[in-house]
Parts: sequence; C-alpha cells; structure tokens
Amino acid sequence: GEMSAHHYFREFAYCDSGMIPWLLVLEIMSQQGRKLSELVDERIALFPASGEINRVVPDSQVVVKAIENHFAETSKTADHTDGLSLEFPEWRLNVRASNTEPVLRLNVESRGDVELMQRKTEEVLDIIDQF
Repeated sequence: GEMSAHHYFREFAYCDSGMIPWLLVLEIMSQQGRKLSELVDERIALFPASGEINRVVPDSQVVVKAIENHFAETSKTADHTDGLSLEFPEWRLNVRASNTEPVLRLNVESRGDVELMQRKTEEVLDIIDQF
C-alpha cells in the first residue's frame, strides 16, 4: 500500500483493490472490538506523516535532482519508480512531479518521531523553495 491509497495484493494477481483493504480493516475491528478511529490514531502515532505538500516550481526535474544530491550520502536507498523515494533509518520521503499540475508533491514520514518528521519536512522544503 501507499499514501495515495493504492493497494496491491499478491494473491489478487498483484492487482490494485480498494475493497480488500476495507474488508481486512473490518475484520480487525471485529476481532479486536475497536473503533476505526482507534486503529487510525494508533497508526498515525507510529508513523507521523507530513501529508502531501505541493509546491509550484519552474523545473521539477532540477529540483528533484537537487533533493537527491542533498541526501545522497545519507540515504539507505533511492527509488525512482514514482518520482524520488529516499529511505533513511528513521524516516523517508517521496517527491514527485504532478502529472496534471505544474507542482511537486512532497510526503515525509518518520518512525514514531513527530519532531524528526517536521524537521526533515522543513529541510526538504528549504531545498524546494530555493528554486
């Protein structure tokens, strides 16, 4: 799964399905006797996220390359499947150009550390805002 709500399942021929995740969530709610809001709050606390932040930039490719260069020595992995995804031990980011608007879309997530997520979000936005 991913933040844009695409969920792919091996046992469903690697196809995307929105129905399967909801059935799984309903199963968990039923088994644990918990509300959806309780389950969501627990997940949010475990993986604080910036939410999608959009910035208009003159040349998306140049900005994405600048972000990649800035973090090149510290990122564990770099993936270019959907824009640029960088992974670090305690946080990760994805930045990609919109296919429908002249903007970059940024998402930052950490492992249970709101302050780290906020600090890294600001660091990436500082790079973007230079352009």
